[in-house]
Amino acid sequence: MSIRKKQAALVEALTDPIRAGYAELSEAEQFTFAEYKPEEAERTGYSGYSYWKSTFRVFSKNRVAMFFTVLIVVTLLFTFIQPLIPGQKDPNLIYNDPATGMQFRNLPPSEDFWFGTNSIGQDLWSRTWAGTRTSLLIGFAVAVTEAVIGIFIGVMWGYVRKLDFLFTEIYNVFDNVPQTLVLILLSYILNPGVATIIIALSLTGWMTTARFIRNQAIILRDRDYNLASVCLGTPTHRIITKNLLPYLVSIITMRMAMAIPSAISNEVFVSYIGLGLPLNIPSLGNLVSSGVDKIMQASLRYQIVFPVIVLSVVTISFYVIGNAIADAADPKNHVD
Repeated sequence: MSIRKKQAALVEALTDPIRAGYAELSEAEQFTFAEYKPEEAERTGYSGYSYWKSTFRVFSKNRVAMFFTVLIVVTLLFTFIQPLIPGQKDPNLIYNDPATGMQFRNLPPSEDFWFGTNSIGQDLWSRTWAGTRTSLLIGFAVAVTEAVIGIFIGVMWGYVRKLDFLFTEIYNVFDNVPQTLVLILLSYILNPGVATIIIALSLTGWMTTARFIRNQAIILRDRDYNLASVCLGTPTHRIITKNLLPYLVSIITMRMAMAIPSAISNEVFVSYIGLGLPLNIPSLGNLVSSGVDKIMQASLRYQIVFPVIVLSVVTISFYVIGNAIADAADPKNHVD
């Protein structure tokens, strides 16, 4: 007997008892109508999926990202409550020795000056945290500005074909103007300050975000659901807000998270070349710039070590968190 015949015989032997039992049932017992319940139908069709809950669940599984999240939250909280702690010193006040009347110049870390003092007798502990607040203000302001301008221009540039040539030329003009030159010109036109730095960094910082958004919008604009929306007469702004932007959440969050450390790094750079904030406004850029001059003296290296540690914690944390959020926001990773 062939294998196929053996298989057929086995199937028949297994199904014969079932058929025999089914045949003994009456016609009413063989066929029964299932009762329709709208509540049950809705319940079976509900998945319970939540985009943001799934995003948070995927993000919370990343232990490295969670560690840096706790670290940056603690750092941010302490940065803003530090002035409220009793016994804190003025970051711009020059402290003198009451016995001699001389400035406390270049004192190493001690009980009175936890991070030591600089070359004119200012407390580095208070200046470091005041500088962190200033740099974070610049970073968040630049990130928000870049996001608003970059998202608007990027979406319009990628979706509206008639505006492609216009935005391409605008991008080429701004892309060929060195950021340092913009900072120099604004320093001469405007008074050096926080607003000047934010405006200068935002004038050219939006381009990277706009280019990313534009490339993704080009990929998505000819999808079937977008073409169907156009045929149905859906307004352009509704297609952008309902069909395009939800797919760009991961890119937008990543770019915003990357913009904060990038803006802080740029502020450090422009302060190092002498185009940053005045010395009476503490910032991480000013502290690093003044500490570089002491790096060759072993006894004075503490003046750059502490600001660099705080700067590294802030920039690395935002970088890791930004990448983790971008991965968690991708719906393809929302699989249990």
